[in-house]
Formats: sequence, structure tokens, C-alpha cells
Amino acid sequence: MGFQHGLSGLHLASKSLDVIGNNVANANTVGFKQAHAQFSDIYTHSLSGSSGNQIGIGAKVSNVAQQFSQGAVEKTNNPLDIAINGNGFFRMNDNGAISYSRNGQFHIDDSGFIVNNNNLKLTGYSTDATGNILAANPTNLRISTAALSPNPTSSFSTGLNLDSRVAVPTPLPAFDATDPTTYNGTTSGTIFDSLGNTHILSLYFQKNAANSWDMFATVDGETSPTGVPVGVTLGGGASQALTFDSNGNLTAPAAPIAVSVDLATIDPSLGATSPLDFDLDLTGSTQFGTSFGVNALSQDGYSSGSIAGFAIDGDGFVNGNYTNGESRTLGQIVLANFSNPQGLTPIGNNQWTETPASGQALVGAPRTGTMGVLQSSSVESSNVDLTTELVNMITTQRTYQANAKTIETQDAILQTLVNL
Repeated sequence: MGFQHGLSGLHLASKSLDVIGNNVANANTVGFKQAHAQFSDIYTHSLSGSSGNQIGIGAKVSNVAQQFSQGAVEKTNNPLDIAINGNGFFRMNDNGAISYSRNGQFHIDDSGFIVNNNNLKLTGYSTDATGNILAANPTNLRISTAALSPNPTSSFSTGLNLDSRVAVPTPLPAFDATDPTTYNGTTSGTIFDSLGNTHILSLYFQKNAANSWDMFATVDGETSPTGVPVGVTLGGGASQALTFDSNGNLTAPAAPIAVSVDLATIDPSLGATSPLDFDLDLTGSTQFGTSFGVNALSQDGYSSGSIAGFAIDGDGFVNGNYTNGESRTLGQIVLANFSNPQGLTPIGNNQWTETPASGQALVGAPRTGTMGVLQSSSVESSNVDLTTELVNMITTQRTYQANAKTIETQDAILQTLVNL
């Protein structure tokens, strides 16, 4: 039986060296997970059962177990290189065949899909026309290069301070947008029409009594010969009354002001939808004993724009950046995790497939449940420790030599018997 012991030992040592060699060969493979050969002993069985002094007949390979420990995260210059920090796998689609990978080296193919070096498509959640995530069944992620359509202004917000120390002249002059002596402060901002054309909205403030002001507006400076605004109404009228309390807080209007701009009157050659209606919000405006000043100014319209680049955040959102300064969510990468990752079957090219032993894939967004966090412009390097593997190689080599020695010894014993 000694030959059987030695032969099984040689076989196991050879398999172990194969595993170690494969680990060493893939020490620089992105997303590679090292494997360990696991062994078990072998005993014979008889009809009478086993006795307490039974001797085994060698060993066998029971499993080659992959170790899914975290590899080091290394920075790259490609924004589509993605590393998973934590649990999970990228979910890849090959014409309907789903596989899983930790290799996050991606690029965009000629159709705009995010693919790996084997042209397998990365899957995730798509978005609707406004950039909202459609968290249903994952689909192939595609970077849309379509231009962003213009968005007309629907909300304009400003926060400002009107100087309470301003004296009210008697008699109060008629407002004239072209005469700065008829008002006490002005500010302006950009608004957009339905075609993405820009217009300048100017606001004018005239004090008419203590804690009481009138606000006027022009668009693109259009006025009558006497300086009266043309084509703009505030709250349905030519002006809007503003009142403040004794602490300088705005008390009226309490709600945003409805502004309507008759673009057909201001510039009929543009062809944009007219009127342009939006809300003017003065929340946070004050009347203190300091100089007139504007501390906030914003609006939600924008012109058309082409995609200039994109970025991927830790939650897997793919955000497109456009030439008009806007950004839009283009999709979200999903990850998959398993109750027993060691049950996955490796199929090469840094891919694994699901098996009954691994359990079904648990699919979800990064940073949810047991899923890890993504890091763009980075890759996860192999988790092979070369020092450990080289020490294991030396140990396995000694094991091989020792088993060869048992065969040599058994041969010497048999030779002695033959020579009797």
C-alpha cells in the first residue's frame, strides 16, 4: 500500500503546485482572486466496517477554493476603470448569458455601451427622459450622446436686502427704467425661453413709504419711450408691492410671484413659445439699515448642450456633464452578490457564473445591503501575495520530495524481499 500513499501524495503536490503557479501567473491580473487547493484523506471500507487501527491509503484533492478577499485599489487615468471596494461583482451580459466579474476595466464601444475587454456589456439601471433612475430589471448600460434639449425657466429666485434708510421723495416720481433717480436699487439675471435663447430679466425697486416698496421688471431692457416696462407683468400687474415688518422681514407677498413675459412683443423673430411664464421667489429678502445688495440669484432654465464628459460616483450613478453647464444622470451600475461566492464557477477572462452551490444572485445598487462602494478611475488589483505563494511553493516542493522518498523506500523494501 506504500506505493498508493506516495502516488497520491505526488498527485496532490502536483495539483498544489498547479494552483500556486496559476496564482503567481495572475499576480498582475486585475480583479483576479487567488485559489487554495484543499485536501482530504482516503480510507478503505469493508463489509465488516472500520476498525480503530485502520490505516489510510493516501489523500485526494477535495476542492480548489477561491479566496474572495479584497485586493488593493490602484488609481488609473481612465474614468471608466471602476474598482469595487467591498462585496459584490459586476454583472455582465453576453447576448443574454449573464456572468460576474471583479475586473472593472471598461470602455465604450461604437454603439455607446459600456463594455469590458471581451465586449461583454456592463448592466445597470436605465433612466427616463428627465434622468430619474428606473430601478426595475437591469439592462445594458449605454452612454447617450444625444444633445440635452433646452429647458425654459420655470422658477427664478433671488434674495436681496433693500436699504431701509432710503428717503421717500415727495412727490413720488413715476418709475422710469431708463432713469436711475426714479428707483433705489436694481439687479438682473438670465432667463431662458423654450428654444434656449437667453434673456435678461431686470428687477427695479422703488420705495414708496416706510416698510413699503414697489417692484418693476423689464426683459432685455424693453420699455416704452417713457421708460415703462413692455411685455412683462408681475402678479398680473405692471408692478408688485412689497411690504416688510419692523424687523426687516418680508411679509408680502407670502408666495412666489407669477411672472409672464410676452416674448412675441419683445422679439417676435425668435419664434419661442410665448408667453414665458415662471415664478419669482423673493424668500429670504430683507429690509435692513445697510446698503442694497444681492446675496442669492438662481433659476432653473438652460440652453441646449452636448455631452462633454461623464463621471461615476461611489453609488454607481453615471453622470453626464454637458457643454451648457448642466449634468444629467445617464444610468446606475448594479452589483450582484451571492450567499456563497466560493460556489461560483470560474470560466476564464475574469468571469464567474452562478451555480446551485453559489445561490441565486442578489442584485442591487452599490452601497445598499451587502454591496460594496465603487471607486472610479481605479482598478482592484489581484489579491495574490507573492511572498506567501513562494513560501507555499517551497513547502509543496518539499512535500513532493517527501512523497517521492516514500516510494523510493517502498521500492528498497521490495528489492530486499526479492533478494532473499
